[in-house]
Amino acid sequence: MALKREPEKHPNHERWLVSYGDLLTLLLAVFVVLYAMSLADKKKVEEVAESLRESFGYSKASLGAKPVVIESGNISIVPSIKPQSLPVQQRQAQGKQRAYAMEKDFGTIKASLDAYLTKSGNRGKVSIDITRRGLVVSLKEAGFFDSGSARIKAGSEELFSVIAQSLSHYANPYRIEGHTDNVPIHTGQFRSNWELSTMRATNVLQKLVDSYGFDPAVMSAAGYGEYRSVADNGAAEGRAKNRRVDIVMLSSGGEAGEPGNGSSR
Repeated sequence: MALKREPEKHPNHERWLVSYGDLLTLLLAVFVVLYAMSLADKKKVEEVAESLRESFGYSKASLGAKPVVIESGNISIVPSIKPQSLPVQQRQAQGKQRAYAMEKDFGTIKASLDAYLTKSGNRGKVSIDITRRGLVVSLKEAGFFDSGSARIKAGSEELFSVIAQSLSHYANPYRIEGHTDNVPIHTGQFRSNWELSTMRATNVLQKLVDSYGFDPAVMSAAGYGEYRSVADNGAAEGRAKNRRVDIVMLSSGGEAGEPGNGSSR
């Protein structure tokens, strides 16, 4: 008995559509994955870029505008270098609630300001040191005062603002100390280097309080004239280093040597 042959099936000319559909599905999956990866990478790149901007004293909000300085702790950014628009009393009240800077904070502030000074080309106008007394920010005469004058230069406002706001986040006591070289001065306004150095220190203190909300209860000013030099007055370079105003953010040890003011932190 002969087996019945099944009729031959007609060739399916549309089978390629199945493979084509699989290929499209795979391509879609690949592009979705690539898109997702690109978003993640973009986020990471932005985080890295923001970190670099912060380390050099720039905030995301102020790019293309003016530089700002980071503070310690959580490495947050000062929003703007311009004086705050809040009333002085309100800024001072906020300052009283701020943290007390410790040695590690001094290191963070110094690193931040050093980075800004290098990037902005102001390295020759300010020097920063950490001593047993605390953090010492030295404003050199060449950058902030005209010779024989106690008035802060208008052109130094931006640099002064960066420094002031980087320090204003802390509740430490501050000593503002004026220094000169040993070249005598006798003008209608200043009879001696003592008077000049004291007036410069007072003007810096007043600006920190009036424009940047520093608490006057923890501020003091002193003028030392030429008697606490840091370099040899026999050379022009040494005299230039001695003409300065030091903003000293006192450490707990440095504060111990200060007269009591009846307040506690």
